[in-house]
Amino acid sequence: MPSATMLDQATAMIEKAWSQPLDALEALAVRCPCEDPLLRSAMHTRTALTVTDRAVSIHQDRLHALTRPGYVPGFYEEGQITGAAVDLRIAQTESRAYLQAIKRVIKAREAATPADRAPAVRLAQAAVARSGHSPLALGQLPEQPAPSAAVGRPGAGRGPHR
Repeated sequence: MPSATMLDQATAMIEKAWSQPLDALEALAVRCPCEDPLLRSAMHTRTALTVTDRAVSIHQDRLHALTRPGYVPGFYEEGQITGAAVDLRIAQTESRAYLQAIKRVIKAREAATPADRAPAVRLAQAAVARSGHSPLALGQLPEQPAPSAAVGRPGAGRGPHR
């Protein structure tokens, strides 16, 4: 029975942290990247992990082919075996680094959203509602009236003039 790959571990961690299936999270990360930048970062890192996970699989297959039971490698294949082993170790190390990066993103997300945040947000909204202040529109300075609409002929400015 094969053990879970690092990609499987990353997928499980991301799904658990955001409490949604991976397909929905991929759509969210692409459609609304500004709403949750940590999700986008985790998904980008997971994408890089898929590449290195595939490289691990390829190098493992190559190494297994060169060292299969009953096969005696030739002298000239020793370099290929060593190269495949080194490439496999590098790909595994990259995969571990990506998995660690995803863990750090999830920890940052947990640290950024404390459990008692919801009551504080509701209290702040209630205070703003009681004070009668509403947020200003972008570019509008306090205590300034909004600019009035331009007055002129209804058709002025349209088409060529004679």
